[in-house]
Amino acid sequence: MKFSLQSISALLFSALFLALCTSCERKRNLVVYNGQALGTSYQLQFYAPERFDLVKQFDSTITAINKSMSTYQPDSDISRINAGDSTVVVDAMFKEVFALAQQVYNATDGYYDPTVGVLANAYGFGPDKPLKKLDSITIDSLMQYVGLDKLTISPQGKLQKNTEHIYLDFNSIAKGYCIDRIGKMLEQNGVEDYLIEIGGELLAKGKNLDKNQSWRVGIENINAPVEQRTYTEAVSLHDKGMAGSGNYRKYRQDSVTGKKYVHTINPITGSGEQSDVLSATVIAPTCAEADAWATAFMALGFERSKAVIAKNKDLAAYLMYSDQTEDSVSVYVSERFKPYLIEPNK
Repeated sequence: MKFSLQSISALLFSALFLALCTSCERKRNLVVYNGQALGTSYQLQFYAPERFDLVKQFDSTITAINKSMSTYQPDSDISRINAGDSTVVVDAMFKEVFALAQQVYNATDGYYDPTVGVLANAYGFGPDKPLKKLDSITIDSLMQYVGLDKLTISPQGKLQKNTEHIYLDFNSIAKGYCIDRIGKMLEQNGVEDYLIEIGGELLAKGKNLDKNQSWRVGIENINAPVEQRTYTEAVSLHDKGMAGSGNYRKYRQDSVTGKKYVHTINPITGSGEQSDVLSATVIAPTCAEADAWATAFMALGFERSKAVIAKNKDLAAYLMYSDQTEDSVSVYVSERFKPYLIEPNK
């Protein structure tokens, strides 16, 4: 998942603020606004009980997260840490994301690991970087810089590394966390019913009051052309976060051999080759959790993912995977995911 935290333009926020003020003339009107944020598209839908300074608070949320954990901003805390600055004292948001990353890292025996950035960069998975073929010697040499267990946060709030060149990247969790923070901001202003979507990742609370039903969202059809995206399933979402990850469009291909290298790196082997999980859609208590777990399942592969899903009562998952026996795409729907699916014509 590409995570490029960028400030929203003043023009877009002005338009959003005017829309909000107009809507607040009548209590609990639905506010809907579309635009570009975090390097992707977004849509906010919520019922505003009264006026509040959305412009300032939304902008402040984006700016704070940008400052803390954007690898695209050279003066952010995480960028300074990656550059070797040991004086950085991280903020509460950084600590929350780091703690959640540790939980998923431990629960997956290291298959989810935000320190694989050094490998991703080496393969060429970065802005405008060419694909590189890595031999086993190069991969082995880089693996010494992989492992979230090589990092700790001191009581003084400084990130400590046991190996200097570790590159920490929260791209697989920070967008979901940002959505959660926006949700908290809305709730602090009395909003109880909302749906936040940024780049296909979602957080829903309450319901769509106009239709008197839970918020309706969709799971993308991986076989549809990029320019004609469609959805395979409709989902009823309430008081949960939902996020997806997939390699079906995010890969680089060797022009000579035709071999595909995917953006989800296996942190155990260092491999960037396709696993049998083609996409993972996860519903969890927060969008940050859903974001992290969706990435984890891409690296875990189908059988290991099923085992983890069965053990974790907070997770519901919808996996599309490659069935080697039939040479086709199959779908796995966990028991906890099934109640969220909407039957056709309902």
